[in-house]
Amino acid sequence: MSDNPKILIAGGGLGGLALAQALRHGGLDVAVYEQDPTPQIRNQGYRIHIDPDGNAALRTCLPPDVLGVVRDTAGINGDLVAMYTHQLNQTMALTFPNTSDAEITNVDRNTFRRGLLTGLSEVVHFGHTVSAYEVTESGRVRVEFTEGGTDEGDLLIGADGVGSAIRRQLLPHATVLNLGLRCIYGRMTITEATEPLIPEDFHRGFCWVADESGCGAGFAPQRFRSHPAGTEDYLMTTVVATTERLALSDDELFALPPEQLWKIAVEATADWHPAVREIFAHADPETFFPITLRAGRRIDPWQSGPVTLLGDAIHTMPPTGGVGANTALQDAATLATELLTAARGEQSYPHAIAAYEAVMLPRGFDTVDRSLQMAAQMFPQTA
Repeated sequence: MSDNPKILIAGGGLGGLALAQALRHGGLDVAVYEQDPTPQIRNQGYRIHIDPDGNAALRTCLPPDVLGVVRDTAGINGDLVAMYTHQLNQTMALTFPNTSDAEITNVDRNTFRRGLLTGLSEVVHFGHTVSAYEVTESGRVRVEFTEGGTDEGDLLIGADGVGSAIRRQLLPHATVLNLGLRCIYGRMTITEATEPLIPEDFHRGFCWVADESGCGAGFAPQRFRSHPAGTEDYLMTTVVATTERLALSDDELFALPPEQLWKIAVEATADWHPAVREIFAHADPETFFPITLRAGRRIDPWQSGPVTLLGDAIHTMPPTGGVGANTALQDAATLATELLTAARGEQSYPHAIAAYEAVMLPRGFDTVDRSLQMAAQMFPQTA
């Protein structure tokens, strides 16, 4: 391997971009290949919780100017996580001390992604889907793109999410569990007209409301510290239900237009507390889309090599723990630290990959287990 290896990253999501920032700032040659045609094309969610581990990872990965952009466009900090019956009787509440604005507690996914792209225009290549790889006789890694063409580097990092093509080739025995739950994301723009509709607690953080039929709804405000162009404050709204409760096949659900998904959310909460009904009635119909809740199955360590995995590509995280992005950021920070240590000649690159995997695997799957425990509490019908 050369003194200045080229590192290929498949996937320009949050973990892949954080890793690219750290490696490029450390002087390494990086190329990121992302299947989305532009930074804006991605339906994965809206508001993301950032915990202390995520904050520490961001400080490790991001140059000061990029961290400043991310911090300035984050959400105003909240202080509450709470659970309620569908008639808004509180069953659990956790409050948190006032957090310094130096810490981030929530971000808008797309705004966060744009912040992580700061300064990376020369190394992130959109519209390139890594479909396969080959380790050459010289030990380098050649990747192939669905759209045609190839590239070659010394290391390949699969940060390409739950459907990872890199994982399928590297670890064909690794499987992902379908939890039997579907989430319909949406949001309500906060305006002078809709602000009074939001219950007091819903202003303060993440609030979960559930009935006994296998249906729950999550609400959380996204109020920007500063508003990048095209952004508005909003209340994230999610409906999560068992497939039996929705009574729709995946083919039917995922073929529905946003307005029909909004109607499903309205109908699913039709006999809930009036405040909840009002929120869904005033939500923005065009913002609704579905996702499947999945979790990675724990696997044994494998023989380390020039290809490794990061984030949901290896330990797919259900959103029930609110830690998926944070775990991917931790992966990026751990891997960057090991690779930059190798770049300084303090260890070999193969040792760096092995050291990363020794930390990443147990940490990631332990976190998956905790998220599954939370899912069982939120949806006992699926346990």
